[in-house]
Amino acid sequence: MGRPATRKLAVLAVSAAMVSVGAAAPPAPATARTGGKVPVAVGYGGAVASVDADASAAGIEVLRHGGNAVDAAVATAAALGVTEPYSAGVGGGGYFVYYDAKTRTVHTIDGRETAPLSADSDLFTENGKPLAFADAVSSGLSVGTPGTPATWQEALDEWGSDRLATVLRPAERIARDGFTVDDTFRAQTASNEARFRYFPDTARLFLPDGQLPVVGSTLKNPELARTYEELGRRGVGAIYRGDIGDDIVKTVEHPPVDPASGWNARPGKLAEKDLAVYRAKPQAPTRTSYRGLNVYSIAPSSSGGTTVGEALNILENTDLSKAGEVQYLHHYIEASRIAFADRGRWVGDPAFEDVPTKQLLSQRYADSRACLIKDDAVLTSPLAPGDPRDPAACAPGGTAAPTTYEGENTTHLTVADKWGNVVAYTLTIEQTGGSGMTVPGRGFLLNNELTDFSFVPANPAVHDPNLPGPGKRPRSSISPTIVLDGHNRPVVALGSPGGASIITTVLQTLTEFLDRRLPLVDAIAAPRASQRNAARTELEPALYNSDTRKQLEAIGHSFSLNPEIGAATGVQRLPDGKWLAAAEKVRRGGGSAMVVDPAP
Repeated sequence: MGRPATRKLAVLAVSAAMVSVGAAAPPAPATARTGGKVPVAVGYGGAVASVDADASAAGIEVLRHGGNAVDAAVATAAALGVTEPYSAGVGGGGYFVYYDAKTRTVHTIDGRETAPLSADSDLFTENGKPLAFADAVSSGLSVGTPGTPATWQEALDEWGSDRLATVLRPAERIARDGFTVDDTFRAQTASNEARFRYFPDTARLFLPDGQLPVVGSTLKNPELARTYEELGRRGVGAIYRGDIGDDIVKTVEHPPVDPASGWNARPGKLAEKDLAVYRAKPQAPTRTSYRGLNVYSIAPSSSGGTTVGEALNILENTDLSKAGEVQYLHHYIEASRIAFADRGRWVGDPAFEDVPTKQLLSQRYADSRACLIKDDAVLTSPLAPGDPRDPAACAPGGTAAPTTYEGENTTHLTVADKWGNVVAYTLTIEQTGGSGMTVPGRGFLLNNELTDFSFVPANPAVHDPNLPGPGKRPRSSISPTIVLDGHNRPVVALGSPGGASIITTVLQTLTEFLDRRLPLVDAIAAPRASQRNAARTELEPALYNSDTRKQLEAIGHSFSLNPEIGAATGVQRLPDGKWLAAAEKVRRGGGSAMVVDPAP
């Protein structure tokens, strides 16, 4: 489809309680960050927010040349594959949420990686026991069929206006000419240095001259530039039915490990057929009504839409705008705990599992769970799940199971264009650095997404919907979200990296913005808490070292310190055709918000 005709965006027409959100107070001053990063920008012609200034600029370049939000999202994502290679790239996958301004409808693409067709539930067991997580990550076993290239092509075919070759050019240029290494990139490289040295191609690319990259130096990736050029010329078939795909399969089946390292890089089972049959799946979004607004996100195989949606429904009947900080956080934490208990029991790949998505998002079910929350007491974790198909008020539930681990390094971008289209797109290679294996001669890392499966059942007494299977998509927590008003016009769009804490980051940012009335950039910057049906709730330092923590402990909460949770970006529609882009002020070195034109 081509670009929709230009139209003037109307002022938000929502309930009186929401007007102040749509016409938010002036944002905090745009303070420049390292590398030219600015966390908030307001203007016309479209907006882009990502973690990286070069990537945001790539999206803005496409918008300035007449591309729409989908074109700009793919351009930004491709650039992140260069400058954020440990978080995203063509060797990974993700979830794409798109708002079409012409039809005022939301559409999504599930671009999640899939297990090989030869995989079974014992994929990560050896001699009858589950593999150690570290052994599974840096191996061919962890690599799923990449979904990112197919997602890009599907989105461009359905809603874009430019060719793949056109939108890849900014990223190709950055890869060829190089980008400036910052503190975050060096720190991420340092944390992966030992395992990167297992794989000579990875070490050669990311440890120039055998050393950690120097802050301020230029890192070039000519092999990735050639990969992007080939994708632009030949299409994504070069991966799914061509020579790039052949190289991926060889890497997985025969991991290019340095024999002197002593590392046992177990071979994987990915085959040419797995690439040939892969499809990015267009599917209906999840939808939740909250405070008179419509909240859209991604449906399973991700648990993001159902879990954020259920938690919002649980909070629906609590006036968070009038609650003090302690009561606000208490109810937010408890709603998260309950939603995660249900997520673990019910959500998996719907092609393999009977996922009760509709029932999990029903207000009736949320009300039956919300009554578990008390103002002066804390629920015990792991909390048992409820039964969304047969809701019973305040029922004790079934057998509890802990939340399994997910890698935390992903990346999120948010884009809007002058026609009013919006994209919220989260993409990933899972761990920081993915599997650690770079495809020789191709310049990109392969994912370790299959470690998002449960290696063995989380609770042997209960069916686990997230065990591996042939062609199955592992459960994700990715939660790209677009909120519309009562007339189906955008209010805000946002998302975050962070493994399972993506869900709590999106939920907290939404409630800080919609209920607590913080400007979007401040809602993103607010100190975070993350409860994922665990005995302790994680707190960032500003909350952990506060009196608020002591008051929550008096109710019964237990906490652990997490230095950093998530790294969100978002866009907000303002009156008179203006957009506000917002990103992190500090987390992951600060984010980059840009607009096409700060003046009308």
